[in-house]
Amino acid sequence: MYEGRYPKKRYKRTLSLVKRHLSASEHILDLGVPNPFTEILKTEGYSVTNTKGEDLDIDRAALASASYQAVTAFEIMEHLLNPFSVLSELNASKLFISVPLKLWFAQAYRSKTDPRDRHYHEFEPWQFRWLLEKSGWIIKEEEQFSHPVKKFGFRPILRLFTPRYLLIYAERS
Repeated sequence: MYEGRYPKKRYKRTLSLVKRHLSASEHILDLGVPNPFTEILKTEGYSVTNTKGEDLDIDRAALASASYQAVTAFEIMEHLLNPFSVLSELNASKLFISVPLKLWFAQAYRSKTDPRDRHYHEFEPWQFRWLLEKSGWIIKEEEQFSHPVKKFGFRPILRLFTPRYLLIYAERS
């Protein structure tokens, strides 16, 4: 489908991180419904099971399975009221996770059309590292990167060099 070409810079970065720390024989639970990145992982030979779109603040039954060795959670923690409980209850030894970072020049994201597509949290890097540590994870590798937009203006210029995403690989302590 993608044949080594990825539509977004963050997909390429994320896949590189996953490949450095996870063999294709290890099963992945992806928090969230099937998405373009899940398809990329499958194309690369990984076995991925997605959650069903349930509200993980309320229904965490999918996390109890012992049939996965790694969890991926890309841009999902910011939508949860209580990411600590979800991170604490993950039944895996490896975690690949990314979150959007709080930007001093932009408000938290809030969709005007989809009430589920809102950010309850946008983290500063130290806050998210602390959340992972308190929930029992040890950060092994991390990367911050920007997200340029193809628009003209002051904020688009700031987005060229201001980190927007924090991508982390962590292991259970």
